[in-house]
Amino acid sequence: MSAIKIKRVYESVAKDEYRILVDRLWPRGVTKEQAAIDLWLKEIAPSPELRKWFNHDPEKFNEFRNRYVEELEKNPATATVLSLLTKHNTVTLVYAAKNVDINHAVVLKAFMESM
Repeated sequence: MSAIKIKRVYESVAKDEYRILVDRLWPRGVTKEQAAIDLWLKEIAPSPELRKWFNHDPEKFNEFRNRYVEELEKNPATATVLSLLTKHNTVTLVYAAKNVDINHAVVLKAFMESM
């Protein structure tokens, strides 16, 4: 399996990475060229209801993680990410959230690494 990384969309792009945007909404102020996204996989993002409930509240993160993992276990897009992990040396999950420690990409990375 390839290495899984996570990066904010505003960070620099590495030449050897396959970049998957894992947000449901396109990041503000970023052009497609700047983002250098190989695949925009909206379907892997948390449901709109879960995203709105969480609202990046650190006190809700543990419960958010549990609920998002439940969504991922039922999500067909999970198979897409797993397939890409077998085809690329480095897969980078790209997101726009400001908090680098408390966001859905952190949960998604841990989930994929546990598969």
